[in-house]
Amino acid sequence: MARCIFHIDLDAFFVSAEQAAVPELKEKIVIVGGSPGHRGVVASASYEARSFGIHAGMPSSQARHLCPRAVFLQPNFPRYKEASAKFMKILASFSPEIEPLGLDEAYLNATGCEGLHGTPRDLALLIKGRIRQELDISASVGIAKCKVIAKVASDLCKPDGLLEIAPGEERDFLRPLPIKKLPGIGSKTEETLHTLGISTIGELALLPLEIVKSRFGLLGVTLLQHANGIDERRVTAQGEPKSFSLEVTFPRDTSDRHLIETTLHHLCQRVGENLRRQNKSARCIAIKLRYSNFETITRQITLKESGNATQFIFRTAAELLNKALPQRGNPFRLIGVSASLLTGQGKQLPLLDPEMERLTRLDQAIDQIRQKYGAPAIQQGIDDD
Repeated sequence: MARCIFHIDLDAFFVSAEQAAVPELKEKIVIVGGSPGHRGVVASASYEARSFGIHAGMPSSQARHLCPRAVFLQPNFPRYKEASAKFMKILASFSPEIEPLGLDEAYLNATGCEGLHGTPRDLALLIKGRIRQELDISASVGIAKCKVIAKVASDLCKPDGLLEIAPGEERDFLRPLPIKKLPGIGSKTEETLHTLGISTIGELALLPLEIVKSRFGLLGVTLLQHANGIDERRVTAQGEPKSFSLEVTFPRDTSDRHLIETTLHHLCQRVGENLRRQNKSARCIAIKLRYSNFETITRQITLKESGNATQFIFRTAAELLNKALPQRGNPFRLIGVSASLLTGQGKQLPLLDPEMERLTRLDQAIDQIRQKYGAPAIQQGIDDD
């Protein structure tokens, strides 16, 4: 039996979720992202906005210049996470084999489902209908015998599309497409391929293996297989997270020590909440610093034991910050915190200290309050000890 893989992608997800929550926005040009006046960037743009040349990653100020009448909205991640959970639940009702690729897209193994839901196309239409009915969001679906072809197909049929590639037609389907349409080919790889005279996926498929390996290593082998429509990867459930990280870009470059430390503490709070929510502890804490000249450095420390208390994370991150601050004179543009080397909930490093044990219990109480009343309901200050 030939495999049947779906790639389902919610169209302009952040914008669509906002329009589903506020129907009046459906008649407007909508952009979700940072404020145009504060160095924000576009996270998602409606298809109407895209007709003006606006795309994700573009500075919001540029998007405002291209389309002054667009409605700009700040991201509402709780809303997106709720919609994503419903999306994944819909998919799970059709197949137990689902591989999420983020909040708004996933692979689904539909092999053998024909007897239950008719043809693959019938099943895809049923899934699209459920998503439209329950989320008020359109989805695009690619159908093929392997993941890479299904992904390319869904990208090509957006928005609200359905494209099925029959077994045996993979190479003909890929042949005329630009190489940038093949997943895994970024701007640098595309540029290198152009120097070899390669501009289409079909031309890439004909390159000798030795040339591809010498230029791109093991990645090149995979790209060559995918260009020929060969992809044996299975649909696998998403594994547990390997790290938790958050970062913030300051509205203006700053050397204000108090602002930097306050922002660091807020990020540590959020990372700690995520760890505790997943019943995880971290043994490695890292900070990321980007200066006004865009130079970026990271500093990390691996500890003997793990922890997830906010103060445990902050004290470690602050130690790294204090060591990094004298090394450069430029003001900061961005700061970030990450926690990795995760373990299941275990003994906190600082639990040998009764004071830190008290802080851990305090964190748990604060988490419960925020879950019930929202994040602004209670705030923590910085321990100056």
